Amino acid sequence: MTALYAFLFADFLGTATWLWLAFFALVFALLAFDLGVLHRDNHEIGVKESLLLSAGYIGVGLLFAVWVWLHKGGDAGLDYLTGFLIEKSLSMDNVFVMAVIFGFLAIPRQYQHKVLFWGILGVIVLRALMIGLGAALIHQFSWILYVCGGFLVLTGVRMLFARLDETPDLANNPMVRFLRSHLRITEQLHEQRFFVRQADASGRPVLWVTPLFLALLLIECADLVFAVDSVPAIFAITQDPFIVYTSNIFAILGLRALYFALAALIHRFVYLKYALALVLVFIGAKIFLVGIVGKLPAAFSLGVTLTLLVGGVVVSLWKTRGQPAPAAQDPGTAR
Repeated sequence: MTALYAFLFADFLGTATWLWLAFFALVFALLAFDLGVLHRDNHEIGVKESLLLSAGYIGVGLLFAVWVWLHKGGDAGLDYLTGFLIEKSLSMDNVFVMAVIFGFLAIPRQYQHKVLFWGILGVIVLRALMIGLGAALIHQFSWILYVCGGFLVLTGVRMLFARLDETPDLANNPMVRFLRSHLRITEQLHEQRFFVRQADASGRPVLWVTPLFLALLLIECADLVFAVDSVPAIFAITQDPFIVYTSNIFAILGLRALYFALAALIHRFVYLKYALALVLVFIGAKIFLVGIVGKLPAAFSLGVTLTLLVGGVVVSLWKTRGQPAPAAQDPGTAR
């Protein structure tokens, strides 16, 4: 019993082990309920179900903020909320990319949830590796924070001058061409299966991957690209790995649940990109301001972030009122 007590209350990356275990238990319980109860069959998820599922995930994420507040203090709770908000907002572009990937590979809506679900498991592992590495580097070399700050400012400036109608060209994407040249990919979907065994050119039965698995790989690659922005942004707010990681994961859980509703409305949030750019510039500049004015209060950072993002949403909805949704890509020509 003494050994168990020592293990549960031992410090792991600045937080008691039992807090980490409680977080992972909660996340995997949510995923098990999602897959095993709500989506045992591969039905097409409608807007109402998507909104309800997302509201549930967001509610749990906000309740977790209260838990963080109680166990790690008020500043930690506010840092968590700021990270949660920034990650969810930055991932809006990821929703657009996921919609492009599904359209390009002609993945039916009833199979998209499976790809997103298994993609979450990949995110949990990949973000853990990235955040663990980032925390170790910042602990060893504190000047890396200034590199992150400069990177965020430059990224924000680049986003301010980016075109609103930029669309990824997946047909000529180097990663797509690499995967197609190194994997046996079937021409057709095989319902919800990621792998099938069928004959190759010589008639020998071998393992093939389906376009559904290719979609999963591309979405994981897209998440890695977006993490290059979001992870440094949250490290600029707090260097507590527990806050950085948990806010990331809860934000992504809720956003992927919201995907099916948001994908149809993403054209209404085009000006949010400029608000996100200003958020990145603010967060990056905050690192350099610490040496001049001291550490900015967590409540101030949360207030500025929330004001900019709400402003971006309001301007987007106002500017795009009455605009029809863009025509969907014809699945027959996607591949």
